[in-house]
This record gives sequence, C-alpha cells and structure tokens, in this order.
Amino acid sequence: MYLLNSQLTASEVLRAYHHDEPLLFLGAAFITIAIVSAAFCVIRRRFDPLLVNLALFAYIYGQRLRLDSEILRIGMSHSEFFLRLRTSIGYLVPLPAFGFFEAAGFMGRRGKIVVIASIVIFLSLIVGTLLFGYDRAFDNINNSVVIITLLAIMIQSFRQAPGDRDFRVLRIGLLCFVAGALCDNIVGFYRPPPRVEPYGFAILLASLGYVAARRSLQRDHKLAEIQNELDLARRIQLSILPARFPDSADFRVAARYLPMTSVAGDFYDFVLADSAQAGLLIADVSGHGVPAALIASMVKMAATSQRANAADPQKLLAGMNAALCGNTQNQFVTAAYVYLDAEKQEFRYSAAGHPPMLLLRDGRVVEISENGLILAVAESAKFSNAVHPLLPGDRLVLYTDGILEAMDARREFFGEEALHAALRSTARLSPSDAADRVLSNVQQWAESQDDDLTLLICDYRSAL
Repeated sequence: MYLLNSQLTASEVLRAYHHDEPLLFLGAAFITIAIVSAAFCVIRRRFDPLLVNLALFAYIYGQRLRLDSEILRIGMSHSEFFLRLRTSIGYLVPLPAFGFFEAAGFMGRRGKIVVIASIVIFLSLIVGTLLFGYDRAFDNINNSVVIITLLAIMIQSFRQAPGDRDFRVLRIGLLCFVAGALCDNIVGFYRPPPRVEPYGFAILLASLGYVAARRSLQRDHKLAEIQNELDLARRIQLSILPARFPDSADFRVAARYLPMTSVAGDFYDFVLADSAQAGLLIADVSGHGVPAALIASMVKMAATSQRANAADPQKLLAGMNAALCGNTQNQFVTAAYVYLDAEKQEFRYSAAGHPPMLLLRDGRVVEISENGLILAVAESAKFSNAVHPLLPGDRLVLYTDGILEAMDARREFFGEEALHAALRSTARLSPSDAADRVLSNVQQWAESQDDDLTLLICDYRSAL
C-alpha cells in the first residue's frame, strides 16, 4: 500500500512538473529580465521610472508564476500562509504595470489618478487577504479593476500618437497581453483560468523592454546634447571674463570665479586697466544656471557701453541700470564698482545692493559701503560715490554673497567675521595666493557649494 502511494505521488509530481515546465521557464526568464533591468539602473546611477517599474513588474510576475505552479501546490496544499501569500502576490502584479504605463505616458492626463486609485484598491485587497484569507469577492474586484484598466489603456493607446513607433510596438504587446489577461480574468469569474496570460505577458514584456530601452537611450542622448550645450555655454561665458589684469606698475589684481553649475550668474570685469588707473566691476545675477548666465552676458554688454564713465562709479552704475531695466525678465542684479586713481591716490566706490567692499589697511579690515538700489528694478534709481584716499599697501576686496552665505553642516554661514579673519591671515601673501587661500577656507567650511563664488583682490603698491 505504501509503495502504491509513493508511486502515485511520484506520478503526480512528474505530471505537475511537465505541466509547469513552460510557466516555470517563463517565470525564470521574467525574473532574469527584472534583475538585468535593475542592474542597468544601478550601473547608470540614475533613477529611471520606466526601467524600475519594468523590473518590478517582471520580477513580481515571475514570482507569481512560480507560486502558482502545481508542484508548490502539492507541497504546500495545507499551508494557509502559502495560499494567502500566493493570492497577495497576484494582487500586487498590476501596481508596477500601471506605474510603467503612467511613466511612459500611455494613460493620458489622468494617469496619476488611476495609479493612485489602483494602489489603494490593490493594497486593500492584499491587506484583506493577509488578514482574513482568500475570498472570492477579492478575486472578482481584482479581475474587474484589471479588465477595466487594461481596456482603458488599450483605447488610450489607439487615441494617442497613431504614428509613433513606441505606441505601435506597445499596441502589439498590449493586444496579446490584454487578450490573454481578459481570457483568464473573465473565465476566472466562473472557474480556474486556462493560464493563457503568461504567454501574452512574454510578448508584452518584450514590447515594454523595447520601449523602455528606446526611451532611455533617447533620454541619455538628449542629456548628452544638453551637457554639450552647457559645456559650450560655459566656454562662451568664460570667454567674456577677462583672462588676467594687465601688468601694472601700481596695481596687482587677482580674480577667482567658481560657478555652482556649468554656467553662472556671477560676473566681473576690468573696465579700466592701465599703469595708473584701474576700474574693477563685480556683479551677481539672481538665480542660477542658464537664465542667470544669459543676464550676466547682458551685464557685460551694459558695462562695456559705459566705459566712457569708468572714472565715475555712480554714472557707470546708472548707465548700466538704464540699459538693463525692462530686459532681465524680472531677475535683478547686484553690482559694485571701484575706480582707483594712482596719480590722485584715491579711489571712488559705488554699489547697487551689493555686499560692501573690504579694505585691508595696516592689518585692519574696513567695510566700504555706498549702496543704491539693485540694478534692473527702476530706471529712476540713484547712485552716489564714496571717495577715500588710496595708500600704498592697501588691499581692496570685491566678492559676491556666495562667499558670505556658504553654510556648514550646522547650517551656519561663513559670514563676515570669518571673511575678515581670512583676509587678515593672508595679508602677506600675493593677491593670487590670498584669493586661493580665502576660497579654500570657504570650501572647507561649506558642506556643499550652493551658490556661485567670485572674488577680486587688488593691491595698490605705488610706483612713485
């Protein structure tokens, strides 16, 4: 009797294996595709919702096929936990599928609403199954939602972009999968389904993989083009900045420019540069990136148009303001300009909403402030000059607020006191070395660079 039972059990297992063999093969293939898709995301170091949802969809569906195999049913036929787990996995399958369709744009404008609603419904079914066990009503709800959503996606795929290659490929996969899913889900209302759906899913997965790969490559290509354009924009922007201050008997000037992104809104220029005169301009456009960089190029043109007023800072800023007003798309510009005259041994300074210039003299740091309204806000803005004596050994420092507002891990600013201390500690260094040391202090303080950093240091050494 024992031998007969053993033979019957072996015969059942063999029959179950032959019955499950194609589905187990498909399940293993789906899981492999899921692992490859996930690995591709990791290698690219970029979250791609198409690939992530595709990987989850393929993995969960593959696991569902394994759990639905007759071999596991024979071995786990008396396990209530196995029944609940197998049913719950079935309810989990549609979630990444709908997520993929929404990320790919195949669900129309209300796609996110459908995805959120499906998440609520299917998670409720999963929780209900895990708590109360299998219920035929849960299956009916699942089948109804899947049928309605798949039909809606199918209709939407025919309504949108009829000539698009991705839609054509997806329609083939959808038709095969929907036909199999509808067959299994409709028959599932009355009796165990014939299991046609997995074969349709294999075709759908192939079409989804094609769409995901094609769109990922297109996205990478577009990102590469954008990066190339940003690199070109960076080179163009650097070209509008003066390379170095010309050799001068009276002045030595060092400039440092560290943009937060490829292009930036900070700007500096040497409006005047000869042996007896120097006109140093620094500006900071609100915002970051390409828009700020475009405005910075306009600041360059506005400053160039005012070279005739280079000896009078208030007139130079007023002229720049008139040129910029109404042309900056509601972005504002702060600026500071100093004119140094070695013959008269004086400097004139004016600013437009910019941090004060710093004067390092005899080991002391003094703030030079003469601020008017920021540029590009009002054509009627007025500016005035601050006139101070210029003594041999003086060091003047212009900078943008990114230096003061650099924050550490505790969200504390680098601030004015730290900048003053850095300038005092570098008093014996050349302007170039001092500028490098100051920016190094700022970078060591900051947890990350959250703004553009620009610094001008000018030493007056008097050739007389």
